[in-house]
Amino acid sequence: MLVLYFSGTGNTKYIAELFSAGMDAKCVSIEEAADFNAIIKTHDRIAVCYPVYGSRVPLIMREFIARHMTALKGKELVIFATQVLFSGDGARVLCDLFPEGHIKVIYAWHFLMPNNVNNFAPLRKTGSKSIQKRIKIAEIKMARVCRDINAGIERKRGFSALAKMLGKIQGIPWQGNSKNAFASGNTMENRAKKSVRIDADCTVCNICVECCPMRNLENRQGAIVHNNNCTVCYRCVNLCPQKAITVFLKSKPKWQYEGTAQHLNITR
Repeated sequence: MLVLYFSGTGNTKYIAELFSAGMDAKCVSIEEAADFNAIIKTHDRIAVCYPVYGSRVPLIMREFIARHMTALKGKELVIFATQVLFSGDGARVLCDLFPEGHIKVIYAWHFLMPNNVNNFAPLRKTGSKSIQKRIKIAEIKMARVCRDINAGIERKRGFSALAKMLGKIQGIPWQGNSKNAFASGNTMENRAKKSVRIDADCTVCNICVECCPMRNLENRQGAIVHNNNCTVCYRCVNLCPQKAITVFLKSKPKWQYEGTAQHLNITR
């Protein structure tokens, strides 16, 4: 078993490592500098873990899948999607990126995790007790997942007709057609890619430049600028010491998800 994951602020990393430990599986972030085609080819089963954005697979993971489509052919997949709220078919939509019959899904599950979106008022900061509760529930669910897989039991959450319908309601405005690696037209994701704002409080510490998984941010002649390629992971928004960055929404963050630095081992 091989575990591949993308984690914006640590939640999905936690789930990936939890599964990896339970299954004694190799665990690799897709951000690492590695020969992924070679790694994938040496494993029959691949667990793919990612956070759900607008009931869709995040751009960075869709690009990864497109680059390694050939290596993934014929593999058995386990899919884990992390989310703040119910996403409908957030785990199932990964399948839309593959041609019919290209892969076989043997397990798919959703995990509710703490909120890391800190500039959207309806999504409030998750308190410490709620964080502990969600993590405990996730651990219990993961233990069952590992037992199921070892026993040959298949479960596919998010594959029902109702889940697909709810996923489309959120996913079409966000990305458009879930079969496409890239968002189309005037979708929310395309607008979000260009939405990074750096205000006057920025001290050009370069933390955002170093942590951005899309290489979207750079220090250009003493000022932080973006290259219209944000994957909306909220990593920079949560890590900026001055709270000088906002993504998608204009509201300046009033709090930051404290799990970010802990999980990513980045010094603030």
